[in-house]
Amino acid sequence: MNLTQKIIKAHLVSGQMNAGEEIAIRIDQTLTQDSTGTMAYLQFEATGVDKVKTERSVAYIDHNMLQASQLNADDHAYIQSVALSHGIYVSKPGNGICHQVHLERFGKPGKTLLGSDSHTPTGGGIGMLAIGAGGLDVALAMGGAPFYLIMPKVVNIELKGQLKKGVTAKDIILKVLEILTTSGGVGKVMEYTGEGLKYLTVPERATITNMGAELGATTSVFPSDETTLAFLKAQGREADYVALSADADATYDEHIVIDLNELAPLAACPHSPGNVKPIAELAGKKVDQICIGSCTNSSYLDLMKVAKILKGKTVAPNVSLTVSPGSRQVLTMLAENGALADIISSGARILECACGPCIGNGQSPKQDAVSLRTFNRNFFNRSGTPSADVYLVSPETAAVSALTGVITSPEGADFEDVAMPEKFLINDNLILKPDDFENVEIVRGDNIKPFPKGKALARTLEGEALIKLGDDITTDHIMPSNAALLAYRSNIPYLSDYCLSNCDKEFPARAKKQGGGFIVAGSNYGQGSSREHAALVPLYLGIKAVVAKSFARIHKDNLMNNGILPLVFVNADDYESISEGDKLRIDDAPSSVMTRAFTLVNETTGKEIPLRLECGDRQQNMLICGGSLNSIKH
Repeated sequence: MNLTQKIIKAHLVSGQMNAGEEIAIRIDQTLTQDSTGTMAYLQFEATGVDKVKTERSVAYIDHNMLQASQLNADDHAYIQSVALSHGIYVSKPGNGICHQVHLERFGKPGKTLLGSDSHTPTGGGIGMLAIGAGGLDVALAMGGAPFYLIMPKVVNIELKGQLKKGVTAKDIILKVLEILTTSGGVGKVMEYTGEGLKYLTVPERATITNMGAELGATTSVFPSDETTLAFLKAQGREADYVALSADADATYDEHIVIDLNELAPLAACPHSPGNVKPIAELAGKKVDQICIGSCTNSSYLDLMKVAKILKGKTVAPNVSLTVSPGSRQVLTMLAENGALADIISSGARILECACGPCIGNGQSPKQDAVSLRTFNRNFFNRSGTPSADVYLVSPETAAVSALTGVITSPEGADFEDVAMPEKFLINDNLILKPDDFENVEIVRGDNIKPFPKGKALARTLEGEALIKLGDDITTDHIMPSNAALLAYRSNIPYLSDYCLSNCDKEFPARAKKQGGGFIVAGSNYGQGSSREHAALVPLYLGIKAVVAKSFARIHKDNLMNNGILPLVFVNADDYESISEGDKLRIDDAPSSVMTRAFTLVNETTGKEIPLRLECGDRQQNMLICGGSLNSIKH
């Protein structure tokens, strides 16, 4: 077996491990963050479970860090109190970004991890089967329920050779994105093998698995080997090590070979992580802003390399440079060894150990700016500035470009290599252990509102095509994430006024006036974040179904979990036969769910359009009940 199959087999609860069939796996660990966490814990409370059933569940506070009013602080107080009262660890504000901290302090090879954040696959860098999901799926897993997924195909990405100086792990995953595109990983796990692995540290592997989310992949995974052992030993967690790898005769569904010797620095150009071009083609373009950090590239090794490049030099006059350490461990170690002083002396601005600019929470660039970022996403308007062009690059490319003021390749730059430390600084005093607290009173601020719940599926669904969208609509389009809206993550009625506002500012008002209706879209609808709000807000607005050419995995599951039908055109050309404002109708919806075959009647044109529902038996019953929670109660 390959490594993916081995981990799944060890956790299999039901189903057969045949690609395309639904399986259920036991979840060992969960994580939440504060942007999705309030809703996940409201849903967990709704299950009535007293204490979590997992081996380890952790609530991180790392997203909504801008406290311009009481709203974010109120949410943090709710998360901390509800988590501790139910046996969940809490990583307090300032301790770091969930994926970086989890890799450092909690991740274990061979374990399963389910997180309410799409970049949970970061854990694959340490040999975990780490999967991003909606908050409701995570809430149910915390209560002891298995996680249901379609048994993925497994793609072997074989790494040959060794990276040249100035070429990085970020360039490896950008190369994979260039090959497969942002939808090429749907229904698949990326499993890395090959001689090149021995030259990649755990943080470098984690960069690759983190950004594997942009492929649409279920997850990505590396073996657990001597490199993994060295990392765990340096973190004081040698006892957590387990050697894991694919069998020598393992088979895969696909095989991709990447020769690391031939790689050159790459960049993802606006406005997609899959729009990849060589840095050589972009060299000389003037840069206005550079942001280094995020869960993709904020490790100790990343920032030490940045410090080596910046030491004794000054950032170009036209560049605003920010650096966000991924964890307090990273920040403290940089402070102790003098690297932080080198970064500050260059003219960089040091931001909090948090997600920050990556999710649009501060540092929006100026109008028409060119911004280089070491992040994982460059979707339209994610930076908070609609006219800005955001490029995704490695920390080395970012640092060198900060000095020149233009996009510059780090190849040939004069900086020292950085070695993995033999021992990391360990201080977990901002991690709260539930066993240390008794009789915790749950704090609920005024901004925490009940979440909308689906209703049993009606026999007839009818309404307007409220909006017609193109391909690759992201969750940032559906439910924008920026500093102004992050504070309202637990207030669905407020957020509803901004649904799909990046596409059509009139959509929320139109949906409310019509009492709901249908959304029509192209391919890969819902790519990007795991944020369940992109399903909850349409549910609140009365959306009955989304009709698209295809769906991204997590968003499709979130729609079904909340009782919204994700329907696919049988004939992709039928997409052209629907216009915004057309009157649409589906008859015998419950019966159609059971056959997975629908007929959409366009009453405006008289055309009948065949649709299909791609789901398992369990989800059929769930949709008829009006969502996952209703199904459980039923």
